[in-house]
Amino acid sequence: MKKAISTALAVALSLSLTACASSAQTTAATTAAETTTQAAAETTEAAESTAAETTAEAASETASAQAPDSVTITSFNANKEETQLEVPYDPSRIAILDMASLDILASLGVADRVVGSASTSLDYLQDYIADAENLGTIKEADLEAVMACEPDIIFIGGRLASSYDALSEIAPVVFLATDSELGVVESTRKNASTIASIFGLEDQVDSLMEGFQSRIEALQAVAQDQTAIVGMCTSGSFNVLGNDGRCSIIGREIGFENVGVDANIDTSTHGNEASFEFIVEKNPNYIFVMDRDAAISAEGAQLAKDIMENELVMGTEAYQNGHLVYLAHPAVWYTAEGGITALDIMLSDLESALLQ
Repeated sequence: MKKAISTALAVALSLSLTACASSAQTTAATTAAETTTQAAAETTEAAESTAAETTAEAASETASAQAPDSVTITSFNANKEETQLEVPYDPSRIAILDMASLDILASLGVADRVVGSASTSLDYLQDYIADAENLGTIKEADLEAVMACEPDIIFIGGRLASSYDALSEIAPVVFLATDSELGVVESTRKNASTIASIFGLEDQVDSLMEGFQSRIEALQAVAQDQTAIVGMCTSGSFNVLGNDGRCSIIGREIGFENVGVDANIDTSTHGNEASFEFIVEKNPNYIFVMDRDAAISAEGAQLAKDIMENELVMGTEAYQNGHLVYLAHPAVWYTAEGGITALDIMLSDLESALLQ
């Protein structure tokens, strides 16, 4: 009997040891498999990461290889003649001495590269020049300040044409302006395309200019067969403007018949002083007034309203019909014509007066 029990215990022990060995082998196999799978996953992940980095690096190198060091654009020289100008492609340091150009740069999303700027009172441009070095004004540049900010490129307008050569000693100078014969809208489009080409952003221009033509057409419907005198108040007087410079959009593109000046008289700078008797004599359907003194924040200047609303002007058909129009944002009209946001504001001034 005892022998039988001993035999049974021996068999049981043998089976238990066999089971433990089998379990240990299974666990070891599982662990090995898991280790192998994890290693394979890590290898795959590393390979994918390396491949992605290699692809990104290759794409970057390809883009760099394709991007030119410079581009050639058409702008004006010191004599206000169109010329071919080589400028750096996608410049990172910009000096601004023209508000229309800053306006376009802001619309294109690259105004954060401005390292120095002329001062301006325009609210919608303040954020772009807040941290920039002060380079003087749009009429008088501080050449030492321009040089100190080490720009890759400089933008100017017509007021600084006489400084073109001196500024060109510092960096390439892009001199753009509106062309009254081409029209403000198309000039803005043309200049925006020129600036966009410097940064490889040409595909943005059409969307930025979208809608302007339809707004022009709505204003043209009001202007049809209507006469107007267009002018600006400055130093207590009223100067008439033709279709050859400031505010030319009113006569040339909107379509009012500008009866204030003869077509052959040059009024492109500050217009020609006119008497109030002259306004009475012409008796236009509309009178458009831009307050230059307000535009330049002239101290102690008489307001345009105080100049214009005298006994003679108040007797005209334009005044009596509520058609004496003060352009609501004179600083935009006077200092930023040619900018994309400026064009929007200028049209809004006319729409508020003519389409309400």
